[in-house]
Formats: sequence, structure tokens, C-alpha cells
Amino acid sequence: MYKVFFKDRTLFLTDKLEQDLSQNFDALHKYTSHHELQIFINTFENNTSLKEAYVYGRRKEVLLNALKKCYRFITAAGGLVINPNNEFLVIHRLGVYDLPKGKCEKDESYRKTALREVEEECGITDLVIRHPLLSTFHTYEQKGVHYLKETAWFFMDYFGFDEPSPQTEENIVSATWVKKEAINEILNHTYPSIREVFAKAGY
Repeated sequence: MYKVFFKDRTLFLTDKLEQDLSQNFDALHKYTSHHELQIFINTFENNTSLKEAYVYGRRKEVLLNALKKCYRFITAAGGLVINPNNEFLVIHRLGVYDLPKGKCEKDESYRKTALREVEEECGITDLVIRHPLLSTFHTYEQKGVHYLKETAWFFMDYFGFDEPSPQTEENIVSATWVKKEAINEILNHTYPSIREVFAKAGY
């Protein structure tokens, strides 16, 4: 199953409907054509009273590819970074807590993007990728264009002791190390996709 976040609302793409369907869903669509999917997506986007919706079909990968055609699709990558003191690297941007991430450049791998973006947004180097975590999906609108973004996330180690410095030109107000005991405060004031990243890492 894939989750696609529309701010605080969720669209699920599944090929195992009986297994994945929750009791609180608000809309359901069986994928048959691009045209009908586009109508369903438009309805879900415009009706904010719909909190959870499902699109189902024979293969979830086919559903995801079909959804990509409804948007301008872009890719990004980022990192959940932990230091020798078992503290996590967290940024504050646009009024909420976030993790460092950014768009992939042409012909750039997800891993390279993730390392570059953490370095650029937080001013630290010598990062080591421990392992991939997951990919998250979310939609947004900018200048009348509707985007679907896939962000690949990696668990990273930082073995140095430097304090991070925020990339202010990217609207980052602060970049700080946060103790594990304070994670709940972060999770209560961040995006649903970021909560997915921490959950995948076991927090």
C-alpha cells in the first residue's frame, strides 16, 4: 500500500483492499481509466471534508504510476540523522519542524541527493548513510501547478561534534540536535510524512 498525503489528509493506493481498508474511510475508487481517476482526485482535492480515500486495483505500482500522470511528478531525498550523543538533526521551516531534504538534480541518485541536501541545509559534512528508510509521497500546489513529490529517506550517522547551521535562504529558521526524549514534541508539530519517517526508524 502507498500513502499519499494531501496536507493532513491521506489517499491510499492498494491492491489488497480487504486487508488495508480502514473503518473510517470517506471515499473509495476502483481504478479503471486515467480520466475517471483524475475526476476522483479532483473531487478529493477540492472536498476537504474527505479525510481518507482509497484507490484500489490489481497492482499498487500501476496505481502509483497512474497517479503520477495526474500531477507534475518530482523526486527528492532527505535524511534522518543521528549523532554520537543519540540526538536527531531537526530543522524548523515555515512554522513547523521538518527534516532536511530537497529535490534531486538531473541524473542524481537518491543517496547523493540526500547527502547533499543535509549538508547544504544544515552545514555539516562527513555523513554516512546507514540504510534506506522509506519513500513518502505528498501533493502541493505552486503557481497554479499541482505537484506530486516522492521523497526517499535515509537513516544517516554523523560522527562529528559540530553544531549545525541553517540554510536561511531556504527559509530554514533553525537546525538543531534534539534528544530522543523530546521527539514527541517534534512529532506533534510536523508533517504527517515526517511522522512516517520517524515511525519507520522505530520512534
